[in-house]
Amino acid sequence: MDEARRVIERLERIEALDSSTASPAQLLDEVRGLLRDAEAWVRVEGGDAADDAVTRLREALSRDAVSA
Repeated sequence: MDEARRVIERLERIEALDSSTASPAQLLDEVRGLLRDAEAWVRVEGGDAADDAVTRLREALSRDAVSA
């Protein structure tokens, strides 16, 4: 369950950064961290829905529109 907690905490940080004056690069770093956390969660929890969500996140990040 630690993996799920990390995903939730990462989402909360992203939400807080998004509503602040964070730069797009800062947000992108957190989203990349979210992908790592989600991958760890999927390895532990498994399931098709979780795997699909990680795949969609990977695809979204591959279209990186912000230079870090």
